[in-house]
Amino acid sequence: MTFFKNKLAVTIIVLSVSFLILIGVSVKREKASIVENGAGTALNTVQGLSYSAGSIVKDNLSFIFNFSKVKKENEELRARNNELEQKALERDSLVKENAELRESLNFAKQHSEYSYVGCNIIGKSGGNYLDGYIIDKGTKDNLRKGMVVATAKGLVGQVTYTASNWSVVQSISNENIAVSAMVESTNETTGILKGYKDADNKLLAKLYNLPEDSTIKKGDVILTSGYGNLYPKGIRIGQVVDVEEDKGKIMKNAVVEPYVDFNKLEQVLVIIPKDIRDIKY
Repeated sequence: MTFFKNKLAVTIIVLSVSFLILIGVSVKREKASIVENGAGTALNTVQGLSYSAGSIVKDNLSFIFNFSKVKKENEELRARNNELEQKALERDSLVKENAELRESLNFAKQHSEYSYVGCNIIGKSGGNYLDGYIIDKGTKDNLRKGMVVATAKGLVGQVTYTASNWSVVQSISNENIAVSAMVESTNETTGILKGYKDADNKLLAKLYNLPEDSTIKKGDVILTSGYGNLYPKGIRIGQVVDVEEDKGKIMKNAVVEPYVDFNKLEQVLVIIPKDIRDIKY
């Protein structure tokens, strides 16, 4: 490699000297000879190649020397990007929590005749959501079996078991839980709502025992009726998605999609009467 570099340098020097001699000889002439033009062209070509080669080497050396710096900058940018993404997730979580808190406060104000205990869902009591949820409050927090459970979106179910610091909640998606319900648009209060699953195993509810001449329709809102002194009156349950006619029993049934998504429950409110001694559950 050294040999070729030296040879190239010698060639450039010889051609440069020759070109200078030719310039000196032809300085008094108006036009350069063919030989002089040829020599100039050859020299320019060699010098151009030499300059190009030098530029490539310079660029490569610059990349090599700056590679570690660029790598460090990329790592810093990646770390900064991860930090910003984490902050965005935390912000979204706070926004969601604040919105849920506002909804819960509004719900409590609308039903101010009761007290409320906020609870976190910490597990399931069985193999699926139909078996109930475990919440992180119990008898030491004044929770009792039979108390109604809701969220700001609507009715969840009721407490079916209590320990000192935890309890089990069964949702209205369970067929063993029955709720006296009413149709908001017609004020019909004869319906009994129970848990129901459609062909796709979607957790729904069904309102039974409506009169055959009921004008209930898709989109109607279903509320707790307050009958039986178990569930407070006026808690939203869900929306009608289908109406069925039972010709044999001369009545109508309505499929209801609960406002609460039982697959995404994280927090609930247990509704407590002002005077627990008068509880009628």
